[in-house]
Amino acid sequence: MNFYKKATFVKSIIDLKDLESRKNEVIFIGKSNVGKSSLINALTNNSKLAFTSKKPGHTRLLNYFLIDDSFYFVDSPGYGYSKNKDVDYTFYGDMLEKYFDNNKYLKLVVFLLDSRHLPTDDDYDFYKFLISYNYPFCIALTKCDKLNQSEKSKIYKNLKEKLDVTKENSLILLTSSKEDRSLLLLKETIDHYMKMEDK
Repeated sequence: MNFYKKATFVKSIIDLKDLESRKNEVIFIGKSNVGKSSLINALTNNSKLAFTSKKPGHTRLLNYFLIDDSFYFVDSPGYGYSKNKDVDYTFYGDMLEKYFDNNKYLKLVVFLLDSRHLPTDDDYDFYKFLISYNYPFCIALTKCDKLNQSEKSKIYKNLKEKLDVTKENSLILLTSSKEDRSLLLLKETIDHYMKMEDK
């Protein structure tokens, strides 16, 4: 597996103005405990890069990681879980709106969904939010190693039913932090968008 060679934590931020140096970036977004940090760690072959927790809601800020001295991975807080819903949802929503607003450095959104479950209402809400912007995105179905063939065959039906997403209108990748082949496909997708010229 041709992992990224170098990955270092840079900073946790709330607002992009708190980031001293700007580079092209790819953000990983999904509900709490969907596997964002695990996927980042697998792509960089560093199990300790992004903190992982079995408890949802651990990531609270936008965590920036410099990849191969070239671009950033951004690990975002998970949506859909909060001990203090009204306050935390407002904080989360405001932070993401500021992040997405005219972000010329954002080259790809990796939208993570748990392959084992139907997309939730929170997934649907974020998907509608995402497509209201004009950023390239892919859908990464996580934890696919836990599915049998029959369960994998239901994935596309679930996406069509809950999000109106099909292989024809979206880039959909079946991923697992434990399967090198799926990681390579995701890495190739990321590299493709990182190499595209600025609009």
